[in-house]
Amino acid sequence: MTEKLHRSHGSGAFTPEQFRAIGDDCVFEPGVLVWHPENITLGRNVYVGHGAMLKGYYRNEMRIGDRTWIGQMCFFHAAGGLTIGARVGIGPGVKIITSVHAEAGRAVPVLFSPIEMAPVVIEDDVDLGVNSVILPGVTVGRGAIVGAGAVVNRDVPPYAVVAGVPAKVLRFRPDEAP
Repeated sequence: MTEKLHRSHGSGAFTPEQFRAIGDDCVFEPGVLVWHPENITLGRNVYVGHGAMLKGYYRNEMRIGDRTWIGQMCFFHAAGGLTIGARVGIGPGVKIITSVHAEAGRAVPVLFSPIEMAPVVIEDDVDLGVNSVILPGVTVGRGAIVGAGAVVNRDVPPYAVVAGVPAKVLRFRPDEAP
């Protein structure tokens, strides 16, 4: 019996010209991998750290705003659509996921269950702590802070400080510095 070999999704190698749009002064450190750059838009002065993976998808878009900083070893999967605002700080190891396997009952292995997609929106001026995870369908409101290692499975209000698994609101940022 001969097995049929399937094609890979590619190596992740890219050139800036392949992006849907890319602003001036973007930095890609060594080891950055990008899939489907034709569906990715980067604003001006975006930094992408060593070993980060921007996993675009054959449909939907990934949009990253001006002056956003993406730490080392981040993983963004944009199957459901991903929008990251301007001036967002994203710590090393952050994962942003826009799809999950639906439960199809015990007779169907989870791996073969249907995939459900939902967009993720990270608004302007947000800080995502080291190794935090943002799950499908979540909006993180303007100016919010997500603590290190948090798992965000529901919307975060603007200017909230959240942490934990699952993430919970601890407090709101003050209007002025103390």
